[in-house]
Amino acid sequence: MKKRKFRKKPVVIEAYQTDKEVIIDTLEGPLRAAPGDWIITGISGEQYPCKPDIFEKTYEPVEPEYVDADRSPSPAE
Repeated sequence: MKKRKFRKKPVVIEAYQTDKEVIIDTLEGPLRAAPGDWIITGISGEQYPCKPDIFEKTYEPVEPEYVDADRSPSPAE
């Protein structure tokens, strides 16, 4: 089987950084988020925690015109 490379599609998500330990109900079951972890809400409304170092490598702030999480920028924009 040949391995191929893939890139994540550019979608806008919502996230907040928690300041306390919380349990997040994810699609895979409950997961613990530690203080400083980011809680991400995905495009289907699912939530999951993300460690700060991974979050910073994966996500960047969006411009104000993309604040609406239902709208992702098109290649022409």
